[in-house]
Amino acid sequence: MSPTPMSLTQVDWTQIPAPRDDGGAAHLPGLAMPSVPLPATDGQVVDLSKLAGRCVVYIYPMTGRPDRDLPAGWDATPGARGCTPQSCAYRDHAADLRARGVQHLFGLSTQDTAYQQEAASRLHLPYPLLSDAQGALMGALNLPRLTADGLTLLKRCTLILRDGLIQHVNYPVFPPNEDAARVIAWLDDPVNA
Repeated sequence: MSPTPMSLTQVDWTQIPAPRDDGGAAHLPGLAMPSVPLPATDGQVVDLSKLAGRCVVYIYPMTGRPDRDLPAGWDATPGARGCTPQSCAYRDHAADLRARGVQHLFGLSTQDTAYQQEAASRLHLPYPLLSDAQGALMGALNLPRLTADGLTLLKRCTLILRDGLIQHVNYPVFPPNEDAARVIAWLDDPVNA
């Protein structure tokens, strides 16, 4: 049975297992982003290491599609479910993030750009999605990952960068639809100015 659009956006988080902090992102704060050019859904190629100013990159396993099945056991995999609600929350908070000095906002997954373009269009995202389909950034940063249906996917985490340096990491991220609000709260803290 294929998921319906409602099931991709409306999730009862009390029925989804929360991911635990396995330490998989503990090494990331303070690292310089490696120079890894990534294709974006707007047709550009983005090298996160070269972007000036503040940048938010939310990393997610994969976006579901209304016309395709989710991987077997997806809802039972801690941290897997919620990519569409997370993307929609960032869409809805994009102006709030810009108002707080975020010059660059991206979603990032291992799905290829063509697959991501469908999601970016369907969800009306005002920012591009980046594809790490070759796993270059995943490997260079040793990003946390999970496996589903034989696919190696990225675990959900959010990077806040300034001038190519990782300042802060949200990990684990749960529930995903509250991630953008957590980033805004972090940005609003005067200590992080």
